[in-house]
Amino acid sequence: MDGRSGAAFSAAPPRAARRRAAQVTSQWAAWAFLTPITVYLIAFYAYPLYRNLDLSLRHYTVRSFVYGNAEFTGLDNYRTVLVDPTFLPALGHTVVFTLVSLALQFSIGMALAVFFTQHFRLSVTLRALFLVPWLLPLIVSASTWSWLLNSDSGIVNTALALLGVDPVNWLTSPDWSLASVIIANVWIGIPFNLVVLYSGLRGIPPQVHEAAALDGATGWQRFWRVTFPLLRPVSAITLLLGLVYTLKVFDIIWIMTKGGPVDSSTTFATWSYRLGFGNPLPAFGPGAAVGNLLIVMAVVFGLIYIRVQRKQQQP
Repeated sequence: MDGRSGAAFSAAPPRAARRRAAQVTSQWAAWAFLTPITVYLIAFYAYPLYRNLDLSLRHYTVRSFVYGNAEFTGLDNYRTVLVDPTFLPALGHTVVFTLVSLALQFSIGMALAVFFTQHFRLSVTLRALFLVPWLLPLIVSASTWSWLLNSDSGIVNTALALLGVDPVNWLTSPDWSLASVIIANVWIGIPFNLVVLYSGLRGIPPQVHEAAALDGATGWQRFWRVTFPLLRPVSAITLLLGLVYTLKVFDIIWIMTKGGPVDSSTTFATWSYRLGFGNPLPAFGPGAAVGNLLIVMAVVFGLIYIRVQRKQQQP
C-alpha cells in the first residue's frame, strides 16, 4: 500500500463521521421546525377534542364543571340525544342547510367565475365588490340580513309589496326560517367559491379551449366536456372546504332566528350551543354529544372525499 492510499483510507472515517453528524443535525432541525405546529395542534385541536369527548361521557353540572369529579355515564348522553324529539328535525335541517347551501354557492360561484374569465371593463372592480360579503364579520352579515328580511320594515318585503305580493314572515314563520338562513349563508359563501374556481379556470391553458372550438364544440360543450373535467380537483377541494364550513355554521342561524321558531331552523350546531350554554341549567354532556356527532359527520364526508380523490388518481 502506497502513501496516497493510506492517506485516503485514514481520511475516510472522518468523512463518514461528518456525514453522520450532518444527518443528525438535519434531523434535529426538522424536529425543531415541527415542534411549533405540533404544540399548536395538541393545544388547540387534540386537547379540546379530548375535553369534548370527556364531557360527552360524563354527567356534568355547573358545580362539577368547575370543581371536577363528574360522574362517568358512558354513552348515556348520546342515548339522551338520539331519543330527543329535536334530534331528527335538527339532523334534517343540518343536511338540507348544508346540501342546498353547497349546491347554490358552488353553482353561482362557478357561473360568476366563468363570467369573469371574459375580460371587460370594470371586471376587476366587480370581482373586488363580490368579495365584500366574504370580508365582513359574520355578525354584521347576519344582522344585515335580519334587517333586510324583517317582516314589518325589511327592504325585501317592501319590494314585494311594490310588486303586489303579500309580505312574507321570513324569520318568524316555520315555513320560511330555514330558507332565510340558507339565503344569507349562500350570499356569504359565494365569494369563496368565486375566488377559488376563478383561480382554477385561469390555470387551464387557453390552447385547450381553442382546440375544442376548432373541433366545432359549442360553448356549453367546451365547458362541460373540457373545462369542468379539468377543474375537477379544484372543484373537489372547494366543495370539501365548503362542506366542513357549512356543517358548523352557527353565527348566522343564531343571530337571525336562534334556531326557531319552534326549532324550524335548528341545526346540530345551534342545538349543541343551546344545550350547553343557552339554558339556565346547561346540559354540558348532551351538548358535547351533539358536537361530537357533528364532528363525525365532517370526518365521514372528509374520508369520502379522500377515497374519491384516490380513485381518480389511479391510472
